[in-house]
Formats: sequence, structure tokens, C-alpha cells
Amino acid sequence: MIRQIPLDLRWAPHQRLDAFWPGGNVSALQGVSDVAGGDTGWLYLQGGSGTGKSHLLIGACRAVLEAGRAARYVSLLQLPARRGDALAAISADGLLAIDDVQAIAGDGDVERALFDLYNRARNTHAQMLFAASASPPELGIGLPDLVSRFAACTQYTLRPLDDAGRRAMLRLLAGRVGLRLDDEVLDWWFARQPRDPASLVALLQRIDRAALAAQRRVTIPFLRELLRGHDA
Repeated sequence: MIRQIPLDLRWAPHQRLDAFWPGGNVSALQGVSDVAGGDTGWLYLQGGSGTGKSHLLIGACRAVLEAGRAARYVSLLQLPARRGDALAAISADGLLAIDDVQAIAGDGDVERALFDLYNRARNTHAQMLFAASASPPELGIGLPDLVSRFAACTQYTLRPLDDAGRRAMLRLLAGRVGLRLDDEVLDWWFARQPRDPASLVALLQRIDRAALAAQRRVTIPFLRELLRGHDA
């Protein structure tokens, strides 16, 4: 059995469904929210890095656990060396969120273990969410029956946020911790720093800690000082 790790240690605080800015992914957010709320549908999310797949899976697990039901998030990239044994040890109940499916492509033993977990979850009326970098036929999975199982899920293709969506995401997350981000601050930030979601969230967390410690508003001089100190 995979040990359950406390929520506050296992997942970042912002990885919640109500903190996911959907942009063009409204239908995917709704579908995942429905599953977290008890819907029996099985979903397959596909999309590139930074499109929010892991956020949605973790957010669903968090919502289910907070409702007092069983949930497990498993990244196939982060499983131990004996990945097939780890999958075989997972109890097929509640919500199972399986991330990074592309990581097992070509590994026959692990593909069969995931296929078996899928079938066990069907038999116990569990729920499953899958996420991968590509559609089922494009993954390179060698087990045809597993590909067909993925293809039978409701599928959503996640789209990356544009700059307007990234700004809206930052404002949503900043508002949750009591920060205000003015347009001129975001203009300055976006002109000088990486704009992929992971980098934006990481810098926002640094800003939050620094602003709280200094008891200062987030302004361009404050950001310039913070980033200068980091570079130094």
C-alpha cells in the first residue's frame, strides 16, 4: 500500500480546483470537478507541459479527500524502480488520479500493471483520472488493450494559457494570499521574467514571502529590489 502523505506536505497550496484558472479549458475543469463531486465518468487529460494537468488531478484528489472520501494521486514519473509492483499494491477504491502516463510507454510489465489496475478499479466502481502528454494512440503504449481503455475515457485536450490568462491566474492566486498586482507591475514582470505557469507561481510565492516579511505592497521598486537581491 502506498503511504498517504499529509496534504500540506504532499501538494502545493495553490493546487486546488478553485484556484485553477481555466482559460480555454473550461470544459476540462468542469469535467474534473464533476468527477471530484462524485460523477462516475472516467477522464483522460492530454496536453503539453504547463497546461495544468497535474494541477487538475491533484485538485480533484484534494477535493475528494476533504470531503472524507478516498483518493490517491500517482505520478508514473515518480514511482520507485519497481513500478509494476507499486501499481499492483494500490488499492482500487475511491478516486485514482494517474499522472504522466507517457512515462511507462514501452515498459511492458508496467503497462500490464496499469491495465490490471484499470480493470480492478472498474470492478470496484472506483473513479479514475488519467493525464498524459499526448492522445492514447500517440503515447507509444505497446499494450493495445490499455490504449483502448484510455480511448474509452472522456478525453480533454488542455490548451496553454495566453498572457491574458496568465495574468488572470496570477491575480487569482495573489488574491488568495491578500496580494494586489497592478497592471504596471504585471507589465514590468512579464517583460523581464519567464512566463510559463510554473515559473510565475514560483516567483509569486517568493513575492508573497518577501512582501509579508517586509510589510510592503508589491510595486515595481519592490520587485526590482527582490530580483536584484536574488541575482546577487
